[in-house]
Amino acid sequence: MTLTVSTPPVPELAVGQDAGSYDDADPQSDEYRREELQELLYDGAWEDAFEQWTETTPVEEADWEIVRDLGLTSRFDFFWDDFADRVGYHAPGIAEDWKQRDLHPELDSWETVSAINAGLTELGQVVCETLKSEYVDWEAEFEAPDDLPDFEV
Repeated sequence: MTLTVSTPPVPELAVGQDAGSYDDADPQSDEYRREELQELLYDGAWEDAFEQWTETTPVEEADWEIVRDLGLTSRFDFFWDDFADRVGYHAPGIAEDWKQRDLHPELDSWETVSAINAGLTELGQVVCETLKSEYVDWEAEFEAPDDLPDFEV
């Protein structure tokens, strides 16, 4: 299934935010390189990843309208995790109290909420993979200590 929608604006990354404060992220370093990642997103990584994601996402256009109306893609955050030599991310989502908060007139089922949240998580992963494989040109600076045991296999 293909989602035929325009690419949303590049999210502004949370420079200065401790990525460890997110419930869905556990980076093992504190050098997040958000400024550099922000430039790479503007240089085409966001658009490339979004186009790739739209080719396979099960998110439907009606659900995407809710995402767009709520401005959810602007809440993505991406950061470098030097220890893991990867790009990490925090994906936005619709909170569990969506019914009480009456967030959107078309938001009417847990199925829709789950589809949107899963789709945004998948988009975040595609952006991370695109950044790492096609845009990031640095290596992790983490070096394992010399005194680690040498396990024989």
